[in-house]
Amino acid sequence: MTSLLKLPPLSLYIHIPWCIKKCPYCDFNSHALKGEVPHSEYVDALLNDLKNDLHYVQGRKLSSIFIGGGTPSLLAPAQMKRLLDSVKSLIACDETLEVTMEANPGTVESGHFALFQQAGVNRISIGVQSFQSDKLTILGRIHDSEEAINAAKQASSLGLRSFNIDLMHSLPKQGVTDALGDVRQAIELAPPHLTWYQLTIEPNTQFHSKPPTIPDDDILADIYDAGREVLNAAGYVQYEISAFSKPEMRCQHNLNYWRFGDYLGIGCGAHSKITDITNNRVLRASKIKHPKGYLSVQDSYVFKQWTIDEEDMALEYFMNRFRLVEACPRHEFESFTGLSQQSIKKTMAQAIDKGLITQSDTHWQVTPLGQRFLNKLLDIFM
Repeated sequence: MTSLLKLPPLSLYIHIPWCIKKCPYCDFNSHALKGEVPHSEYVDALLNDLKNDLHYVQGRKLSSIFIGGGTPSLLAPAQMKRLLDSVKSLIACDETLEVTMEANPGTVESGHFALFQQAGVNRISIGVQSFQSDKLTILGRIHDSEEAINAAKQASSLGLRSFNIDLMHSLPKQGVTDALGDVRQAIELAPPHLTWYQLTIEPNTQFHSKPPTIPDDDILADIYDAGREVLNAAGYVQYEISAFSKPEMRCQHNLNYWRFGDYLGIGCGAHSKITDITNNRVLRASKIKHPKGYLSVQDSYVFKQWTIDEEDMALEYFMNRFRLVEACPRHEFESFTGLSQQSIKKTMAQAIDKGLITQSDTHWQVTPLGQRFLNKLLDIFM
């Protein structure tokens, strides 16, 4: 690095790896449940994992916790409380700590929402994906439309800090009308936050080996433009490529990711990104993926750890930062990467010439064209 790094904010990601059923589009580290969840044993392992990583906290408070999966709502609420209470005893937390838990809309999980709230969860992200029965069947989801609606109503009734509805678009056999039907149904449930992202066919999934037919590029563009218009009209502000929220209700955890903040990752296959001030470097790490291997650890849970090379740092930074609609402070690029602005002057000029970025004395701003063709923008930094 050409200059000393500064510490960004710190978040914690906790991975719960089990699902009732593996969805055919899912490339996350999730495992179909066979038997019972080893609730207590897994929480023990998570806390040991965290204790091993405490030196990376470097005096910071946690600004957010995100519990993802898998299906985190399969963890017993009592064990969730033990986990969160223990985390707070190990690391100081902001008074405004955001604690998000992903959940499926199934009857059993949503019936426990109040218990998870008592355990310390103050934001629930509900994996609806679609409100249409035929689309849910194609996606391999185990809930139906009625359960999805009831789960959102349950989350709304609890007085949580916030809740999110996860929706997918550009599904097999989906046109603009179908896609907008899902968006309008979600809006009717009044979530403070809504993620709306395109189905992509990923390697190592069932859909990759037997790919469904998805809409062509013209229909994809029509869906995206029409959906944004409906969401904007309903008072949802797009602040990231696939994230919309009511004013002041953005997801703080994901904002920290996209702003190139630091995060500790604990649990099977969890990833971390840490600024190591002592050695003036930025580290990434991943943990052991399989639950059996993770639960049998005697020493380190780390599967792989590496330093981000200086020549890759600009790309690593911008592939996160340019997902956001907000302007990017130029001084943060230097603070969080250790690179000078001069080092990317020629590259940034190319992006500006192509109309993908605008530049002021203090900020870079992704243009609407840059947002739509983000991959082309990032290619410039490769």
